[in-house]
Amino acid sequence: MKEPVRRLTFSEEDTHDAELMLGREWLVTNGLGGFASGTLAGVPTRRYHGLLIAALPTPLGRTVMLNHLSEWLRLPGGARQQIGGQERSGGQLEWPGAQHLREFRLEAGLPVWRYELDGHTVEKRVLLVHSQNTVHITYKLVEGEGPLRLKLRPALQFRPLEEAVHASADEPFTVTSIEDRLELSTGQKYPPLRLKIYGLSATFALDGGKIQDVHYRTEARRGYEHTGALWSPGYFSVDVTKDVTATLVGSTESWELIRALSPEGARDAEQERRERLLASAAPPAREGVAAELVLAADQFVITPSGRQEDAARAHAAGEEVRSVIAGYHWFTDWGRDTMISLEGLTCTTGRHREAGWILRTFGQYIRDGLIPNMFPDGANEGLYHTADATLWFFHALDRYLKAAGDTVTLEVLLPKMQDVVKHHLEGTRFGIHVDQKDGLLVQGEEGYQLTWMDAKCDGWVVTPRRGKAVEINALWYNALRLLEGWTRAAGDAAKAAELSGHAERCRNSFNERFWYEGGGHLFDVVESWDLKGENDPACRPNQLFAISLEHPVLERGRWEPVLNVVREKLLTPVGLRSLSPDHPDFKPTYHGDLKTRDAAYHQGTVWGWLIGPYIDAWLKAYPGDRTGARKLLEGFVPHLDEACVGSISEVFDAVEPYTPRGCIAQAWSVAEVLRCWALTEE
Repeated sequence: MKEPVRRLTFSEEDTHDAELMLGREWLVTNGLGGFASGTLAGVPTRRYHGLLIAALPTPLGRTVMLNHLSEWLRLPGGARQQIGGQERSGGQLEWPGAQHLREFRLEAGLPVWRYELDGHTVEKRVLLVHSQNTVHITYKLVEGEGPLRLKLRPALQFRPLEEAVHASADEPFTVTSIEDRLELSTGQKYPPLRLKIYGLSATFALDGGKIQDVHYRTEARRGYEHTGALWSPGYFSVDVTKDVTATLVGSTESWELIRALSPEGARDAEQERRERLLASAAPPAREGVAAELVLAADQFVITPSGRQEDAARAHAAGEEVRSVIAGYHWFTDWGRDTMISLEGLTCTTGRHREAGWILRTFGQYIRDGLIPNMFPDGANEGLYHTADATLWFFHALDRYLKAAGDTVTLEVLLPKMQDVVKHHLEGTRFGIHVDQKDGLLVQGEEGYQLTWMDAKCDGWVVTPRRGKAVEINALWYNALRLLEGWTRAAGDAAKAAELSGHAERCRNSFNERFWYEGGGHLFDVVESWDLKGENDPACRPNQLFAISLEHPVLERGRWEPVLNVVREKLLTPVGLRSLSPDHPDFKPTYHGDLKTRDAAYHQGTVWGWLIGPYIDAWLKAYPGDRTGARKLLEGFVPHLDEACVGSISEVFDAVEPYTPRGCIAQAWSVAEVLRCWALTEE
């Protein structure tokens, strides 16, 4: 099994291209929801960039602990060269070190920078120790005579991940030196940041001070505060040779835990872990692009460290808690995203045990027939404002059962799933209920966005879609049919027959009510509250779920017309548009401040994950065309070299060149492309 390597090379001319060097980012995660991330040039452009964003216990949540590291090399002749930097306000670039970058690559998903300067080649690597808030930044002299003297200046400003950058860094830091170790702490609620340097002739010079006017260009473009200050305690100096590397370790863990793994031990352990991930994946996903996506998928499966009640309950049952981060940098674990992503992130990757933990964990959170839509950072309780996440739970459970054959989990969850359907039939929160007149599912409440098209800004719900939404009813029918089968297998024929009756009524009404003859496709919402009871004829990708799910609700004779319209109006090389270009509300690009972006979020913007249901629907209609289905994924391959290198973005502009936007790494984008890549293997 060959280790996947993704390689980008740069000329000196390339390194002076700000958009090229600052528009590509990297990401390393720790399995807890914490991460390290930045631009290839080493310049922080987002509030979320840093070498250690720690996942701390509730109520802190994810916290920026080590923001930046400036790097200089002193060559044998005495010349000093910078290999990292930052960007100051006013547009003045201060990142001369990037001119020495000749290669950036991912080795088994981990980043490596290769710098060439004056006959010397130096490589830098970053890894996070799995299940720890600990980062290792390692430097090695690969070519040229040594030793080289390396100077590293850490800069920081402890703050919550989502908090805007501050114009000042006024909190007083205490610096404590203990032998070869350093602790940086404040009088605030945060744990200390512990730093340790490994290497030859290592020293630390205390000359702390502020770094003013640090400019975060991406935050400026997104309409947020974009000028901040950082504080530095001083700098480390260490020699680098061909035989001895230098490593700076930053951590919020105890010194005992930090010192338990040497840099070499940490590297070897992480390499072994990644080899096991690839070996466990489905055979079509062990090499090439699919193997890269298996490693990208690993970034989203986490142990939520803050929710102690979950952990105590799981441990008492001999289990572990798992969840799914919806996207980096800013999303937490979302119920909808988790259920849509589950098959690709866990079943395709052979992580069946963790899939079971995820499903059983969410099963514990069912309230009034609903699973949580999301868990806010630093919170124990979820928010339940969703009409579809719980219905996706049925889909995820079905996919898991087919992959793992875990009848015990089905026995545990079956009463909960039956209770979910009971609540939907009788009515539950947010106006979610079955209309007794036609058996279709209704959802909607003033001020809430309950479907996956959930943009809301300053109280403005952009696409409320209240009424009988097409994918909600496709999911409802699928859930009824799945539950019918599980119930019958459990020996309750009478209950199964009752569920079959509800499903048949839903199917008949759906095919009678949702067909839009004038457009040759399905209405997006029937009896739309927002259109005063009229049907919404907007051509959106939501109609695909009437075909793509395990139990398609749409009659067979209408599959091809729907697919033809979706192909003509919505399909792009990187997913599906969320609205047809001929609609008056269509927005071609997703950019600007929050309100401008939210106005475009589901009004044309392309979503990568939607390629999954499109391919499912395509293979249902044309089951022999795996070659044609695989071609639909080819546009994602060059995308792996842009945005977050090695991962797949949340969204893209709706028109060429389909610029990637939103989260740089999105769980359901990676999951669905990976799943379909394995599915379409010849």
